Amino acid sequence: MGAYILRRLLLMFPTLIGVTLVTFLVMICSPGGLRSVIVSHEGLMDPRQRAAVEKYYSKKYGLDKPLPVQYLLWLNKVSFVGVKDAGAGWPASWRFGFKPVDLGESIVHHRPVLDMVEEALPITLLLNGITFPIMMGISLWTGIKAAQHRGGVGDVVGGSLFLGLWSIPQVWAGVLLVGYLANRNFLHWFPASGLHDLRDEEMNFLPARLVVGFHCGWLLDTCWHLVLPVVCFMYAGFAFSSKLTRTATLENMAADFVRTARAKGVSERQVLYRHVLRNSLLPLITYSATIIPGLIGGAIIVESIFGIPGMGKLGVDAVFDKDKEMVLSTTLVATVLTLVSYLLGDIAYAIADPRVSFEAEGT
Repeated sequence: MGAYILRRLLLMFPTLIGVTLVTFLVMICSPGGLRSVIVSHEGLMDPRQRAAVEKYYSKKYGLDKPLPVQYLLWLNKVSFVGVKDAGAGWPASWRFGFKPVDLGESIVHHRPVLDMVEEALPITLLLNGITFPIMMGISLWTGIKAAQHRGGVGDVVGGSLFLGLWSIPQVWAGVLLVGYLANRNFLHWFPASGLHDLRDEEMNFLPARLVVGFHCGWLLDTCWHLVLPVVCFMYAGFAFSSKLTRTATLENMAADFVRTARAKGVSERQVLYRHVLRNSLLPLITYSATIIPGLIGGAIIVESIFGIPGMGKLGVDAVFDKDKEMVLSTTLVATVLTLVSYLLGDIAYAIADPRVSFEAEGT
């Protein structure tokens, strides 16, 4: 198991290089090039000022160097291991070792990209951290109940409902949620955008009953703002995973080891949750390893619709602005989270089923 994890960790690096290289080339080779994009954000300038700005940014970003050199310079900058000081030439003053990660500076916002990522990433992880457990819990419960009562009213109605939910585009669902549940002209049960009320700085952390009335508090206000984004995140995911759980449970309920356990007098509850469920988790783990990157990608839609300042919205804005450093950094972070989710999925295989062995892989 340890050797497998080490191999997977080592394989993450060429994958990261491949993804970032493609993204880098797309940004550099875009129409107009990066130099024109940089200058366009500096406002109206006379030719001498424009030439000075182009020269400054060309030196800063290495735009006067060949593409492979530009990529290697960026890769060295964002890596925690590399050349510490490459400013005075090769090889005398170059020192290799551990160094701080530098994601560069946003061309549009003129702020360090690392600071902006540190502000946006926890929000996206919070959305995913809330959505994933709820989605998996609903999927397991509904899938097992549907398998227990196969062909019943609940199984047929639930299956049809889940199929309909899975078919609804996320963009359309988000617009409908905002248009009806957050619209002042309709129900207006939830906030339309953001994570907090405009007066959140004046709130207590927990709900409290004051002289002027009930005060919801910062925590309850945040939960209220998260309801619609979380629903928009998870409705399609739990619809599919519930059907997957049902199918895997039915398959294992007909297996020989289940008949043997029943013949030994094991209670139906123990058969279901100790024997059937554990073996039914393998396809769900496979799907979970792919759905976590999907949730991160889905953050682009959800955060844009609900005005949440997370990684998805940050990445979309960077693409429209052709902000090279920001696009590369958001791609790097999303790729790392995707690879980590795949690694955790493979580790979960061995935990769910000890018969799964990774030590023989590649032998």
